[in-house]
Amino acid sequence: MGERLNRNERGADGVSLEDQVRILSAQLNEAQKLTALGELTSTTTHEFNNVLMTVINYAKIGMRHRDDPTRDKAFEKILNAANRAAKITNSVLGMARNRSDKQEPTDLRQLIDDSLVLLEREMMKYRIAIEKQIEAVPQVVVNGNQIQQVMLNLLINARQAMPDGGRLIIRATHDVAAGMVDLMVRDSGCGIPQEKLRRIFDRFYSTKDGPDESGKGGTGLGLAMCRDIIEAHHGRIRVESTVGKGTAITLKLPAVKANAKPAVAAVAPVLGIRSQAAASENPV
Repeated sequence: MGERLNRNERGADGVSLEDQVRILSAQLNEAQKLTALGELTSTTTHEFNNVLMTVINYAKIGMRHRDDPTRDKAFEKILNAANRAAKITNSVLGMARNRSDKQEPTDLRQLIDDSLVLLEREMMKYRIAIEKQIEAVPQVVVNGNQIQQVMLNLLINARQAMPDGGRLIIRATHDVAAGMVDLMVRDSGCGIPQEKLRRIFDRFYSTKDGPDESGKGGTGLGLAMCRDIIEAHHGRIRVESTVGKGTAITLKLPAVKANAKPAVAAVAPVLGIRSQAAASENPV
């Protein structure tokens, strides 16, 4: 009987169930990375297309009109568009350069600004007013790419919750007692019903019907992936939402301590761990 049970613990190919779970978890992790990369590529492409259209249109205006005032205005618009393109490029190149698995002191304010650069036109298109409330917080010990990935996900979710426009608040405060920095993204959108709020960190569960007109959302991997990344940083994620008033998601990230080492090895996200995030329907 013991031998039979031992055989049942292995699949048809002789791989143990534990190894199968480990392999599938690794594959799912790669799928999450590809999903995030696809959304980043789509967002960046749209942003660059907007910049290029501005350059092309004002270059044509400058060529058609010979008077100095019109040409000066055209050159100014082209210069502004080129500067914006440079910001987008620097943000993407920063993510490309930081491909290590290390967690190191990171400027959270810069990370927020870089994320907003990639979504600036999208926020304007959907009439989202952005308010930054960033205190003089210390650096956080994180992998910059992974936290920016989380930040982009939260910002896109917030934008999708306000299809008719609204207000988005990004707040960073220092929890000195806990040695953490709290990063909050709050929207004034539709909110999440209580029965759905309990499941938002479940893998493949989504409150959306599918991708929106921009091609974003609907996979059910977003918040589950965010949870894995934050927990791998020894942080916490908390969601508060009220239907009709909006949603606030707070990330608690470890602040740099005095005499801290310059970099530490990152803990790879472990899939399938029960979330310690708090989800409650408190007013926001």
